[in-house]
Amino acid sequence: MSRLVTRDNVLRLSVLIWLTAVWVALWGDLSVANTLAGVVVALIVVFALPLPLVPVAGRFHPLSFLELIAASIYYALESSLQVAWFALRPSGPPVSGVLRVHLGIQSDLVLVMCADLLNLIPGTMVLELDRARCVVYVHVLDVGSDGSVVKFYRTTRRLERLMINAFERPSERRRPTEVQP
Repeated sequence: MSRLVTRDNVLRLSVLIWLTAVWVALWGDLSVANTLAGVVVALIVVFALPLPLVPVAGRFHPLSFLELIAASIYYALESSLQVAWFALRPSGPPVSGVLRVHLGIQSDLVLVMCADLLNLIPGTMVLELDRARCVVYVHVLDVGSDGSVVKFYRTTRRLERLMINAFERPSERRRPTEVQP
């Protein structure tokens, strides 16, 4: 139990530091008075307006997290170029559609982070998240060919694997109920 309390305190301290840094950045003035005001505002936010506790299972793996960041940046850049090409090319708009993805992510928090990551990639938007079945419905800009669909599923599977490796214990991983191409 003491480890859980320590983890909560570390989390609260991290949030306090983050909120203080955001306060100072928003005001654009790194002074003692502004920093103290940021600490006071952060204390009010953390203790007067607490967020509900989110159960956290698994462990943070820094090397896997760095791989996740690198892959996310790559996919975001690749998708941005694809969206720009669709906007500039002389032919009509691409065929878009909604694709269903079954994920094997165990943690609610990691599932939401995965959905957020998919939303950050241009040309995709998560429309629905079914936690009970661990299914995500994603609007995809280009589903005009089988290759595009397969590439989307390959990208999603890689991001899912990287999220699990970075934030969950792979031994606790749930297998998807339906295999996607």
